[in-house]
Amino acid sequence: MQLLARPPPPPYHNFTPKQHPLFLPHYSSSSSSPSHHHHHLRRRRDFAASTLLLLLIAPADALSADTTTNCHPPTPTTSKAFLDISIDGDPIGRITIGLYGDAAPAGSARFRSLVSGAAGVSYRRKDFIRITPNYVQHGGVRSYGIDAELAQKRQGSNFGAESLLSEWEKAAAASEAEECKTKTRNVAGSVSIIVRNPSKPPPKMKVVARQGKLEIDQEEVGVDPNGTEFVIAIKDSPELDPSALVVGKVLQGMDIVERIGQVKTVQENSSSPYFRVAKLIGDKRAVVAERGFNRPYSKVVVTNCGLIE
Repeated sequence: MQLLARPPPPPYHNFTPKQHPLFLPHYSSSSSSPSHHHHHLRRRRDFAASTLLLLLIAPADALSADTTTNCHPPTPTTSKAFLDISIDGDPIGRITIGLYGDAAPAGSARFRSLVSGAAGVSYRRKDFIRITPNYVQHGGVRSYGIDAELAQKRQGSNFGAESLLSEWEKAAAASEAEECKTKTRNVAGSVSIIVRNPSKPPPKMKVVARQGKLEIDQEEVGVDPNGTEFVIAIKDSPELDPSALVVGKVLQGMDIVERIGQVKTVQENSSSPYFRVAKLIGDKRAVVAERGFNRPYSKVVVTNCGLIE
């Protein structure tokens, strides 16, 4: 008996989608009927649907093997302060801040004294000097001139940040000891005082003449913070952790902080190779240029401030 060769199928473009060979059902020798094949398809479809349902209703912690702890448990606030803000003379609203008197007693006491005026000077009529996408920075009070004279006369204070450093070191050590995905302390809404300058270059060695003799001396480049500048984080800001001590959080007025963050500023140019080299060798011009980065073109001022009893 002569076997006839099966004629090739017509070109694919002559098929409708449901008639195309790729879409036709395939029946194995063990299940030669369409009804048996459809039964298997229905069972597979039902299994897929039940699996999807389990994924939707299962709790998130059951689907994840993450056993990390919460790095930022709720910290109770012990007192409240307020800052009234204006931009170019136009009032935009009030920021209410809760202070961590128990978790950061020295830092919150410093902030309270500067908000209330108990330090001899206050944040009133002082400017925000730096605005970035992640945070806004207030310039604090000057450690020279009339501010320093008033504070020295009232309290004998020189605004040193040394008393706050131990608190910052304690917070940093506690954060490193915790087992968690993120160790960021300056999370969105945090209020912090700048207590150190981690980017300050080491002292430059130079030869000076003293009493007819040449001596090697050290020249300090840059300045240390005076413990009065503060920052408010718009977003989580891990870049602040090496320099800022968290003393509280924004309770109301986060929209005001975000509005400050929208003020136009001087464009940062720290990626320039010339700036990097100058900063590396401790060139004073790089320090001066860096102070101008992210400065607001508008005048953002704390018009009034105080404590809320």
